[in-house]
Amino acid sequence: MQTLAHGGHGPGPWILFFPLIWAVVVVGVVTVLRRTVRLGRGAPWGGGDGRATGDAPIAVLGRRFASGEIDEDDYRRRLAVLDERFGGKDVAV
Repeated sequence: MQTLAHGGHGPGPWILFFPLIWAVVVVGVVTVLRRTVRLGRGAPWGGGDGRATGDAPIAVLGRRFASGEIDEDDYRRRLAVLDERFGGKDVAV
């Protein structure tokens, strides 16, 4: 432990804080990157609803209509139900 002794014979005990500082920096960067990736997928961090944009009910309904699984009347009826349920915030006609 002579290398940790202060008084001209070593760097002193403050040298132990450098690995701690780097660990905090690395954990902070990893946390920010993970939250940014989640935000890009529409996760709850940042106010999303936790679903990916492509899996939103409106998107699924639009895909089904575009592929011909449902007709226009059925599409509009289901869209009205979703509009009523979600308050129109996700509805784009």
